[in-house]
Amino acid sequence: MMSTDEHHWATDYDIFDPTYIGDPFPIWDELREKCPIAHTDRHGGSWLPTRYQDVTAIARDVEHFSSQSISVLPPPDVPAEGGLLTAGLPPISSDPPVHTWSRRLLLPWFSPKQVDDFEPITRALCRRLVTGFIEDGRADAAADYAQQIPVRIIGIVLGVPEEHSDLFTGWVRDVLEFATDIPRRQKAVGELVTYFVTLMEERRGGDGTDLISELLRSEVDGEPVSDPHILGTVALTLIAGVDTTWSAIGSSLWHLATHPDDARRLATEPGLMPTAIEELLRAYSPVTMARIVNEDIEVAGCPMHAGDRVLLNFPGANRDPEQFPEPERVILDREANRHVAFGAGIHRCAGSNLARMELRVAIEEWLARIPEFRLADNAEVTWAGGQVRGPRTIPVVFPPARPV
Repeated sequence: MMSTDEHHWATDYDIFDPTYIGDPFPIWDELREKCPIAHTDRHGGSWLPTRYQDVTAIARDVEHFSSQSISVLPPPDVPAEGGLLTAGLPPISSDPPVHTWSRRLLLPWFSPKQVDDFEPITRALCRRLVTGFIEDGRADAAADYAQQIPVRIIGIVLGVPEEHSDLFTGWVRDVLEFATDIPRRQKAVGELVTYFVTLMEERRGGDGTDLISELLRSEVDGEPVSDPHILGTVALTLIAGVDTTWSAIGSSLWHLATHPDDARRLATEPGLMPTAIEELLRAYSPVTMARIVNEDIEVAGCPMHAGDRVLLNFPGANRDPEQFPEPERVILDREANRHVAFGAGIHRCAGSNLARMELRVAIEEWLARIPEFRLADNAEVTWAGGQVRGPRTIPVVFPPARPV
């Protein structure tokens, strides 16, 4: 690629630039050496750390860096539906002490025991999806498979019909993938809010076992949890639980399609799966989060001011050679792997157990039926980026087989 001086990545980066979305790794490498915390005035202005030590330090410093606005873009003005959006997206957009109790309400839904209950459902779904295209000898590993899995599992958590999956997928993409299209983003948020407000009213006072019903019955310090808080938590569960995981699944399948030795090894050595999952998460971490500076502070020589936006570049941190030897290589049996694909500090992803399970099962079930596959000739692989980076199309071919 051209140098950072020619591209002005150090002083004028754009995380929505097609070059950045398509291949950000050399950009991070050069910034890490020449300007480890870059700055831009685009999209309201922000800082972009690229070193593991800086990203993790900022993520853990809740005193100086607030989570009140975690979007990589300043939030648009969206109709508040009677003020029901005022709580943000707790717990991810909350600072202590609200963060503490709001996270506690959510964690049981993503505990190891709960995730174990979801695994047979996820496995059956993956098998059904593969059966749908295995006779064709070709598929879009992103659209036909990866993108179909998390939205349906999150739908079960929320207690919504599977036939609404495409509706949810559209909202999530409009909020994250098309975030720079403000009218489109506003429309999606408004529709999402209306949908969940209606569900909350339908389930209020009921005995449902879904997350929405449980939150409506929850109390904190003897008081019911407010409707704005419940709405924000439900919206977060959908937005954070869908695109992030399908991007991780899609990126992993893209890697295996372009690295047949790794695919063959995983198919024949299932004992590698635990370390391989962590390595794929490290190498293709999808999520960048933001923080807002609470008060003037200097980080690695960069003077940040109150109100500045800082982009926690977890994917870049996971490619830092000071932390991970040969970070550009996917080493399926890498042992020392303290990656931050799920973040760091108190805001570390509450749904990490579920995401890991979905990624593992998706790969296991794909390789069980399609151990050999590659990108189709002249395949156009497209990527989305910004808040969440992942492939949107992955045309692959494989020997066709009879469904089972």
